[in-house]
Amino acid sequence: MDNGFFKNVEKKTGVNMKDILDLANSLQNANFKDERTVRGVIRKVSQIANKPVSREMEDKIVQSIIKDGKQLDFNTISKMINKK
Repeated sequence: MDNGFFKNVEKKTGVNMKDILDLANSLQNANFKDERTVRGVIRKVSQIANKPVSREMEDKIVQSIIKDGKQLDFNTISKMINKK
């Protein structure tokens, strides 16, 4: 994708594309059955999105991913964060 596309996304969302791409790269071989890994991802997404996540909400997201088998993607986490 060209640089202009990323600039437009950054402008509309306020999210740095480098941060998103770095996070995506770090997730490629991550173990999403590991609670520490999942908590780390939730915290990183929260930081990138500039949306604080309470410990209670973090626990619910972790349970949903690890115990209930939900897929871990930005959409899932974003929806859960925005429900608070």
